[in-house]
Amino acid sequence: MHKQTTLSREYEYHYPQHLTPTIVWNSSMSEANSKSYIYQSIAQSVVDHDIDTMFGLMGDANLFMVDHFVRECGGTFIPAAIEGSSVLMALAYAKVSGKVGMASVTHGPALTNCTTALVEGVRARMPMVLLAGDTPVANPQNLQNIDQRELIKATGAGFIQLRSPETVSQDIAQAIYRTQTEKRPIVVNMPADFMWQELAHKTVKLPVFNTPTLVPEGDDFDNAIGMIASAKRPVILAGSGAINAKDSLVELANRLEAPLATTLKAKGLFSDQPYNMDIFGTLSTNAAYDLIAKSDCIICFGTSLHHFTTDKGKLVDGKRVIQINNEATEVGKNYHPTVGLTADARLTAENIIYWLNEAEVPASGFTLDLEPFSLHRHAPAKRQMASAGHVDYIYALERLEESLPKQRILTSDGGRFMTEVWCRVSVPCPRYFLNTAHFGSIGLGLQEAIGASFANTELPVVMFTGDGGFMMGGINEFNTAVRMHSDLIVIVANDSAYGAEHIQFLDRQMDPSLCMFSWPSFAEVATSLGGEGIEVASVEDLEIAIAAIEKRSKPLLIELKLDPNDVPRMRV
Repeated sequence: MHKQTTLSREYEYHYPQHLTPTIVWNSSMSEANSKSYIYQSIAQSVVDHDIDTMFGLMGDANLFMVDHFVRECGGTFIPAAIEGSSVLMALAYAKVSGKVGMASVTHGPALTNCTTALVEGVRARMPMVLLAGDTPVANPQNLQNIDQRELIKATGAGFIQLRSPETVSQDIAQAIYRTQTEKRPIVVNMPADFMWQELAHKTVKLPVFNTPTLVPEGDDFDNAIGMIASAKRPVILAGSGAINAKDSLVELANRLEAPLATTLKAKGLFSDQPYNMDIFGTLSTNAAYDLIAKSDCIICFGTSLHHFTTDKGKLVDGKRVIQINNEATEVGKNYHPTVGLTADARLTAENIIYWLNEAEVPASGFTLDLEPFSLHRHAPAKRQMASAGHVDYIYALERLEESLPKQRILTSDGGRFMTEVWCRVSVPCPRYFLNTAHFGSIGLGLQEAIGASFANTELPVVMFTGDGGFMMGGINEFNTAVRMHSDLIVIVANDSAYGAEHIQFLDRQMDPSLCMFSWPSFAEVATSLGGEGIEVASVEDLEIAIAAIEKRSKPLLIELKLDPNDVPRMRV
C-alpha cells in the first residue's frame, strides 16, 4: 500500500508500505548553506552503499546526521524508545533482508544502553553497523564522557574511530566491509564536535569477496568418502553455514537414503522434505532422537556442533562424525569430529555425490522403513483443560500453529517458554526465524520483531515472549510497532513468574514467591498503547483470539494466562 499526501509547498510525506512517514526534501528547495560537513558525508556514505533504512534514537551527536539521511538522502528512519532496541531492530533487519543493518545512537549512556544488544549481535554473527556519537574531544569533562572504545571491546563488537575529514567515507566503507567479512556488529565512533568540520564528500565502496573457493580434497576428504560409503545408517545435519547449500544437501540425502536434520539456527530448511527430522538434539522428537541414537555416521554441514545440538555429546559419542565448515575455527570448536573439513558446504556435497557415483556405492536404505510424520511431530497436548483461569500451554501452541498465517516471520524471546515454541511452531525458511537466545538474555524479542517487519513488509511477524521478557523490553517498544504500523502478532506466555527461577526454587523444595509477580493485564496495556489486546484464560478465550488474528488491523497481543506449576520445562 502506498499513500502520498502533500502538506505544503516545501515538504512532502512519502508513506512506504508500512505507512511510516519518511520526510523528503522537495526538489524545489535549495540548501540554505552550500557547505558540506562531516555529518552530511556520513549520511551520504550510508546511502552510497544502498542502505536506505536506519534504526535509532537521536541525540546531540547524531541528530544532524539522521536529519540529513532522511531529508536529503531519502532514507527511512525508525525511532526506537530506547537505544538498545535500535541495535536489535537492525540485527533482525539484517537477518531477514540479507543486507547490512544500520543503527545510530548518541554518546555515553546511549551507548551503554546498547551493550547487551551488541553482545547478542556478536554471538548471532549478524552484519550491522552502529553509528555512535561521542562526547566532544575538546570537552573531556563532559558529564556523559566514557571510554567508548573499551566499552565496545568488552562486547566483542568491532570498533572504528572516525579519523579525519579526509577519511570519513573510507571509515564508513571500512565498517560496512568489516561487518560483512567479520560477521559481527561494527561500531563507528563519531565525536560530536568532529561532525561540523568541512569536507568534500567522495564515494568509497569496498567490494566484498565471498565466492566459495574451498573445494574439499586430500586425505581427510578421502577418509570422509570412505566413512560415508560404508555407513548403514547415515544422517545429514545442516547448520546456519549450510543454508545456501540446501539443494545439494537434499540431493546427497536422496543419494544416500539418509534423513535430514538442522540445528536450531537453520530451522525450517528441510520442511518440504519427506524425511525431515526438524531440529537435531535436545529439541528433537522422541522418534528423531532415537533415530539419531541408532545412526552410525553423521555428516555435518555448516554447524559448530553446539552442546544443545549434540545433547552434550550424547548423540555423537561413538559415531563417525564428519564436520564440514568453511571456517576453520568452527571445525572441532565444541566437539572434535572423526574427520574435519574446512570447505564449502555445497561444493563438498556435490563432490561426495560425484565420488559415490564413480565408485557405484549403493544407497544405505536407512529411510526405507521410516515413518516420516513421526520424525518431526512432537507429542500432542494431553488435555485441553487447565486449572481455572488458565489455558494449557501446549494446547494453545497447537491451536496457534494451526491458525497463524503459514507464511510468516517467527521471532522468539528468551525464557522457559521458548523451547516448546521452537519445537511446535513452524517457519517457512531459516531466514524468517529469529531467536534471541544467543546471550541468554530476555526482553529482546519484540525489538527484533519490529526490525524484521521492516525487512519484509509482505509477511506478518509472529513473536512469542514471556511475561518477564515483555516487561523488560517488549513494553518499551510495543507502541513503536503501533506507530510504525507493523503487522505484528505478539503472544505473551504469562505465568506471572520468572519461570526458570520458579523451577529452581521448586526443585529444592523452596518457596518460589520471590520470583512471582502480579503483573498488570498485558492485553489492556497493549490496547492502551494503541494496539489490540486479548486475554486468554480458557479454551473459549483462545478461539476468540484466533478469530482476531484473521481480522487484525493493528499490532495484536494475545496474552496466554498460564499456571506456573504447569508450564513444561525447557528442553536443554
